[in-house]
Amino acid sequence: NPHYLPETAVKVTLVNFMITPAGLQDQLLGMVVAQERPELEEEKNALILQSANNKRQLKEIEDKILEVLSSSEGNILEDESAIRVLSSSKVLANEIAEKQQIADETEKKIDNARMGYTPIAVHSSVLFFTIAQMANIDPMYQYSLPWFSNLFLVSIDTSEKSDELTKRLDNLRAHFTYSLYRNVCRSLFEKD
Repeated sequence: NPHYLPETAVKVTLVNFMITPAGLQDQLLGMVVAQERPELEEEKNALILQSANNKRQLKEIEDKILEVLSSSEGNILEDESAIRVLSSSKVLANEIAEKQQIADETEKKIDNARMGYTPIAVHSSVLFFTIAQMANIDPMYQYSLPWFSNLFLVSIDTSEKSDELTKRLDNLRAHFTYSLYRNVCRSLFEKD
């Protein structure tokens, strides 16, 4: 954080936009799954959209029911239009609930498949925060997240492929660690 004079410090608010380890792990997990298993990532994104749409529809149904209840006069059981709206809303709400349950089960399966790639995301996140600490040695040793992410994506593409997940993760870990090491070494000052 920059150091300001006390007069200035009371007039400004410092906001730290540094990514958290958990946030970076999730971001790297999304990247590796999108490259390795694009169908999973696309299906997960579609499920997120479907879930949001289902919640929106449920909210509309609730609003419609509240509108019917508030506008009805006298005995609601004698109001034919209110009964039709309530019964159609019930049917639609049940359909949406079934869709949401199926979507939740599918999302759990996708998340289980994605979790297989968690070790490389955790390892890479640790590496990022390790090289981020190098700025304490010299302010010139600052590495951006986009640079790191690009290096990670290049390693996913260029590391040795394997059908076995553990072997693939080992290949990816070794390739990315070595690639990061070479790129960081290239930027080091001779005195360090």
